[in-house]
Amino acid sequence: MILQQDISLKSYNTFGIEVKARHFIEISSVDELRQALQIESFPDRLILGGGSNMLLTRDIEQLVLHINIKGIRVLWETDENVALKVMAGENWHDFVLWCLERDYGGLENLSLIPGNVGTAPIQNIGAYGVELKDVFESCEAMEVSNQRLQRFTKEECLFGYRDSFFKNQGKGKYVITSVNLVLTKKDHSLNTSYGAIEQYLQLQGIEKPSIRDVSNAVIAIRRSKLPDPAELGNSGSFFKNPVVSAEKHASLSKAYPELPSYKNEQGSYKIPAGWLIEKCGYKGKRFDDAGVHENQALVLVNYGDASGADLLKLAKTIQSDVEKTFGIELTAEVNILG
Repeated sequence: MILQQDISLKSYNTFGIEVKARHFIEISSVDELRQALQIESFPDRLILGGGSNMLLTRDIEQLVLHINIKGIRVLWETDENVALKVMAGENWHDFVLWCLERDYGGLENLSLIPGNVGTAPIQNIGAYGVELKDVFESCEAMEVSNQRLQRFTKEECLFGYRDSFFKNQGKGKYVITSVNLVLTKKDHSLNTSYGAIEQYLQLQGIEKPSIRDVSNAVIAIRRSKLPDPAELGNSGSFFKNPVVSAEKHASLSKAYPELPSYKNEQGSYKIPAGWLIEKCGYKGKRFDDAGVHENQALVLVNYGDASGADLLKLAKTIQSDVEKTFGIELTAEVNILG
């Protein structure tokens, strides 16, 4: 464990924002994390994972702990299922591919989501009708104040739409070190009804898709809509899709008959935030090096030298216009630091 000074975080965040960490430690084991949390001279810390769900707007004065703990282990298995313990520093998409190679089902719809395994429960990551909680069994997290490892069950994580205990009551109090998932080994239950998955499979002439086929469909669809962070700085979906009441949905549908929506079990409706943003005229717009992606209005992008403040200003402008036009308040999905 080495304490480094004035480290650029440009390669540690998918927006590619150039900010510095005054103090930085790469964490490669649970023991190293415990030692780092015991350093009394740095009471304030920033936990950094894959850097895929954050917008840095300033240099970081706190001690930055980059969680890079690796490892995948089978906990138990039957003829039908397998339980895996995955360490927090594993890249999420690489882990999905690892599962697909072994014909472990349940994660195929979550292919190509950027970031690391340890941050997946914080967001309750989800895509194309599937969320992490659907395969989640438990996770281990270290309590910052006393460095004790604690197990959290699915119920204790309080998962919601892009939400969890770790994003609210537990924010800043715990560092997730590993995640336990239960996947299927056969008779996989495929979810192909959301988005353009079925259409893609039909165009490929696939009548009986495998989990690999579904994953390939999701990857192709995401690549057609979302820019690669390695080529164009972004953090995926910047805003959550808002959920509105049935009354509000009826009012919007009357004003905008083409309004896309998805009805929830509770009777409320989820409205695609990208559609709202596009309707306000922001799709493909560029403001110096900060902009809105040309293929997906939900994605803010850094064309090169945009600062975090530039992107935050654009986000706030979009939020203001959407609320003015539709009476809907957009909430940021990314964590904004600064």
